[in-house]
Amino acid sequence: MFAEGVANPLPEDVETNLEKLTQKSAKEEPEVVLINEEKVMSKLPSGEEYNHTDMWYLDNGARNHMTGHREKFNELDEKITGNVKFGDGSLVEIKGRGSILFQCKNGDQRLISEVYYIPKLKSNIISLGQMTEEDNTITLAGAFLKMFDRNGVMLMKVEKSPNRLYKISLETSKPVSLLASLADPAWLWHARLGHVNFYALKMMGEKEMAEGLPRITHPNQVCESCLVSKQTRLPFAAQANFRAEHPLQLVHADLCGLITLPSLAGNKYFLLLVDDYSHWMWVYMLREKGGAFEAFKKFKRLVENKSEHKLKTLRTDRGGEFTSQKFTEFCKEEGVERHLTAPYTPQQNGVVERRNRTVMGTARSLLKSM
Repeated sequence: MFAEGVANPLPEDVETNLEKLTQKSAKEEPEVVLINEEKVMSKLPSGEEYNHTDMWYLDNGARNHMTGHREKFNELDEKITGNVKFGDGSLVEIKGRGSILFQCKNGDQRLISEVYYIPKLKSNIISLGQMTEEDNTITLAGAFLKMFDRNGVMLMKVEKSPNRLYKISLETSKPVSLLASLADPAWLWHARLGHVNFYALKMMGEKEMAEGLPRITHPNQVCESCLVSKQTRLPFAAQANFRAEHPLQLVHADLCGLITLPSLAGNKYFLLLVDDYSHWMWVYMLREKGGAFEAFKKFKRLVENKSEHKLKTLRTDRGGEFTSQKFTEFCKEEGVERHLTAPYTPQQNGVVERRNRTVMGTARSLLKSM
């Protein structure tokens, strides 16, 4: 024990060494702080991992899906080019963008679109952010990442690896040839009903929505004709600020054409009208754009007589067939409010634009398969 108020002197040699050590520490202050964490591995993947082309990394930081393997694409637009910048500042060249079809364990096929082809990329990357834009839901809980589609069906369940990455082996597939599959009743009805998807076929059979349609249980697969005919570059935003509360409160309309070749009756256009409340659709075939006005008058008389509701609002683009003096005066006389989209903004009339795509995709698929 030490006496109160009295210092305990150190030996001279210890005091000298301590002073030297203190001076040395002051001069050699560290410039870099290294944090050693056992679970974080900075080691690069081995050659075997690089050669495993079916391995896909689920990345929350990537803006787009990417792969360096050309053979995985079912459809590739090589006109799309650009560069991708990585975290270290390096740039790699984009040589195209397309879609990849994956084979599920239950026989279903899932199509992922907007995938960049980057030849110098050694790993396959699925962007979680891009997956959520396609109405998929992603949950992270415990050691697992789970992904669900818009219908609540689980697409994948991935366990976290020791270095905190989520990676999964996915097998790519090829679309089914329709002509080689027509012996199967599911594919036969798929063709008969304008290449409708198998989920809709199953629902129509179970709910007896169509006479003569058998109950069909079949994996949700993609046919070659559908892939070629229905592929799009960018989807419209899935949002709506207003929904009608009764029939004919809001009707969406659009004119599609010029279509080549003309139909057997000589029609080159069609007028498409969709009720916002019921999403019931009417199609009027036209020889020329000027026939849209007469077709609209017939439509108005027909639906008001059948539904006992008055047409309140009509939403169209600013095409000349909808902004002509005759069309405008008729709407004023009948008390029909007009909603006109902004120029070059088809998304504002997205309901009917999406139906246009469905009708055209059906027609192309029927023609392609024949």
